[in-house]
This record gives sequence, C-alpha cells and structure tokens, in this order.
Amino acid sequence: MENPGSTPVGFDVNDSIDINESLVPVRDPKPASQSSISFDGLLSSPLLLQEDLKEGCGGQLWPAGMVLSKYLLRQHHSKFLNKTIVELGAGGGLVGLAVARRCHPELPRICITDQPPMLPLMETNIKLNGLSSAVEASVLNWGEPLPDCIPKHPAIILAADCVYFEPAFPLLISTLNDLLGPESVCYFCFKRRRRADLRFMKQAKKMFEVDEIKDDPDMEIYRRENIFLYAIRSKSDRGCV
Repeated sequence: MENPGSTPVGFDVNDSIDINESLVPVRDPKPASQSSISFDGLLSSPLLLQEDLKEGCGGQLWPAGMVLSKYLLRQHHSKFLNKTIVELGAGGGLVGLAVARRCHPELPRICITDQPPMLPLMETNIKLNGLSSAVEASVLNWGEPLPDCIPKHPAIILAADCVYFEPAFPLLISTLNDLLGPESVCYFCFKRRRRADLRFMKQAKKMFEVDEIKDDPDMEIYRRENIFLYAIRSKSDRGCV
C-alpha cells in the first residue's frame, strides 16, 4: 500500500515535514486502468496489473513496489524456490505476483495480503495473470491475530511502502513480530516522505535486526528519490542478506 509524494533527498531527522495533498484521501481518483510490466526485461512474459483507486491509494502502482520487485527478480529469485512467501500491504499485488510469475511453479503458493477493500483487486490481478494455482489473496489486518491461511513464520516476507500512516506503525511492528521466525527475512522497501517515517524505522531497529540492502545496482538511483530497501530479521538470526 502506498501514498505518493516527495521529500528532499536525504535521511536527516531535522528535515521539515513535507505535507501535500497525496497524504489525504483521493477525491477524484483516475479511472481504472491496466498496466503491462516486464521490469526492464526481467520477466519474459509481462505482468498485467489492474489499477483502481476507488478503494484507496493501494490500488495504484507506486515506485517502492517497482524497486522491490526489480531487486527480487534480479538478485534473489533463485533463493525463493520451495520457500513460503507472504506479502504485506500488497495493494494490487505487484510484488508477490512478479515473484510468482518469475518463479512459478517451483514455489509453494504465495500469499498476498491487505485490508478487505483491496481483496477484490488482488483477486482480479491473480486471475488476470493466470496465477490462481500459485498465488492466494487473503485479508490481513495488522495487529490482529494471523488468520489460519497465513503460514506461520514464512521464509520470505515482502513489504513495499507499508510506512504511510503513523497510527499503524505499532500494528505493523506487531504483525512483523508475529511473522518473523528464526530463519525468516522481510524485504522491506519504502519511500520516505515525512519525518514521522523515521520513527517507524527507529521502532523496527529496537525490535529487529535491520540492515540496509546495498547490493542493488539501482540503489544510487532510487536513493535520490528517498526510496530505501532493507532486510529485516528477528534478533535471533543474522543470516546473509
């Protein structure tokens, strides 16, 4: 899920808060549309994504999801074979569907999750890409007990732009704590827009091991847009990024 916007380059806690209209509900959302995405040729068959803002900003594609998808497809797709994968705040399901398109059928079913309003859009995009046997859409409200359909301690957790609403920070921390097992890793990408976003990272670093990912050849490009990519693990595990 994501709210669009921009802030000055850098991670200085003294930066002023950038307030813009993108941080409030969309009054006149653009019409539903469909995008075809190959991630600069990383997918041999493009991913089709329906975008629809009628239920909120999560229904549109945003840069952090593209950054995370490209990184995973380029650097880590071979590591996902036979791994359980859960995506948080999936919106239309971009990241989970991209991984499924690249790695299917060598994966167990990927579970993409979001709040109830996003469920129909996730299901639409699963069907649009013929991935019903590989991907399952589920409702997951952060801070609530994990539903039975969510695997306990999945090997891989995906999260793109889940840092956008400060009251939800402790709920997201709680859900990450529930999901992260001794061998789990969460690939966490977000666009920093407000000083408040730093508070989430401070909370996360108190609870988990948080390492910025630096082996992405595109890092310097998206860092200029205030997009950051991390690997988050439980404090009991310090495996390779």
